[in-house]
Amino acid sequence: MTAKDYFHDAVKTALVKDEWLITHDPLFLDFDNSKIQVDLAGEKLIAAERGLQKIAVEVKSFMSPSIVYAFHLALGQCLSYRLALRDQDPGRQLYLAVPDFIYRDFFRRPFAQSVLEEAQISLLIFEPSQEVIVQWIAAPQN
Repeated sequence: MTAKDYFHDAVKTALVKDEWLITHDPLFLDFDNSKIQVDLAGEKLIAAERGLQKIAVEVKSFMSPSIVYAFHLALGQCLSYRLALRDQDPGRQLYLAVPDFIYRDFFRRPFAQSVLEEAQISLLIFEPSQEVIVQWIAAPQN
């Protein structure tokens, strides 16, 4: 079993406050005999669309000495998880959960924005102390 990210519980609480039902903690996937764990999975009834929205969320604190290294690790995980989800749960959209202070300080830089656009990574921005979701950013489409 792997350790939970520092902000795991804050993101889980934020999702519940946003009326998501947490269905998996973690979400286990088995892709070509590679055991994969995405931190959280949830569902939410979207009344306007009369459908069920399903997400998987990978939580990252980015508290390591090198934020660029942590960013590269997170991107690699997200790309692997997206492939596994496409194979096993194609209706579930993957989000990378990022603290708002890291989003403002790093993810809005042109370098990070270009990489996110190229990798088509969706973001969930949260405020850790209030345990609330600040913003959902869908992956840019190329």
